[in-house]
Amino acid sequence: MITGTNGRSALADAPDYNFWREHTTIALSPVAAPSILGLFGFAAATFMVAANLAGWYGDSQTPLILFPFALAAGGIAQLLAGMWAYRACDAVATAMHGIWGSFWIGYGLYNLLIAVGVLPAAATSGTASVAFGSWFVVLAAITWVGAVAATRENNALTAVLGTLAAGSTLLAIALMGGVPVVQTVAAYVLLVSALLAWYLGSAMMLEATFKRAVLPVGKHRSAQLPGAVPRNLIQYEAGEPGVKAGQ
Repeated sequence: MITGTNGRSALADAPDYNFWREHTTIALSPVAAPSILGLFGFAAATFMVAANLAGWYGDSQTPLILFPFALAAGGIAQLLAGMWAYRACDAVATAMHGIWGSFWIGYGLYNLLIAVGVLPAAATSGTASVAFGSWFVVLAAITWVGAVAATRENNALTAVLGTLAAGSTLLAIALMGGVPVVQTVAAYVLLVSALLAWYLGSAMMLEATFKRAVLPVGKHRSAQLPGAVPRNLIQYEAGEPGVKAGQ
């Protein structure tokens, strides 16, 4: 028999939630996973901008064309996903969609100001390039932490955030150091991150639709150790009866 710290049965040490089960009314409000929208918004905006950075397309009119797309898909859609992820008690999604959604809103507005001639582009101004690169220093630092946290979620999310953090780091070096070849490498790393985000968003959408896993994402499920106290489904110990954290 598995015993607790005082030699008693581990089950005997388990909190008694019978009273709360009998006196609690549980009302659940299931919602679609917010990260489906967030990942698709991120994938779309990142792919378009990274393709431009990689030199696949673009001219002097490109900033004006990218402005509304980056603002809406990468910014507003992701920021909304981050706020809905907050409601779903998903800390990683709240942080990642929230900070990157805010960045894309700023990026869209920056491109608008470039297009109308109010601000210089990073490609034509050393001062603007260093300032813009500083954004990616902060974004990289936050995203690396998100990638570490995602290792508890699934392999696909870890890959999305890992490549995003790596691409942001390279882009910061390229912009602040004035190294075009590093910017091209960063663009291709970000393209990989966009494709991975599309894959993960597709996997989540298909799983929600078909009620089973269709595309593998490498989910990490915490093992229940033999003799351990079973998880309490009403989660009263977390102060949230009936709430299931995450997506």
